[in-house]
Amino acid sequence: MNLNQVTIYSEKPLETAEFFKKLGLILIVDSLPRYARFECPDGEATLSVHEAETRPVGSVPANNIVLYFECQDLDAEVNRLKSLRLEFDEDPTDRDWLWRQAYLKDPNGNRICLFRAGENRKNPPWRVN
Repeated sequence: MNLNQVTIYSEKPLETAEFFKKLGLILIVDSLPRYARFECPDGEATLSVHEAETRPVGSVPANNIVLYFECQDLDAEVNRLKSLRLEFDEDPTDRDWLWRQAYLKDPNGNRICLFRAGENRKNPPWRVN
């Protein structure tokens, strides 16, 4: 099984799409303000932004989520995003679980974690085999 897509339901779809463009995601479907879909520049995963008022029947309402994006050079990426006037809740910090992480929020208040874990992302020293 492989994660294909995450969808964010938003009352601010235009601002949210602009936010993810600044993060470096590539717009592949543009039906704004109703819907936008992005491709991650590395890997196969996609992320979509869907207008909250047109949420499909049976879907769950917007809630607090954390999206994790791995960056090869976390500190340089944080500096790039700060130059685009994005505000961080937490600057890059080394963690006990061997990740380096920084946090900011999208226009909906969802937490975004930019991190660098390398091999430790899936294979930490304490991994159960």
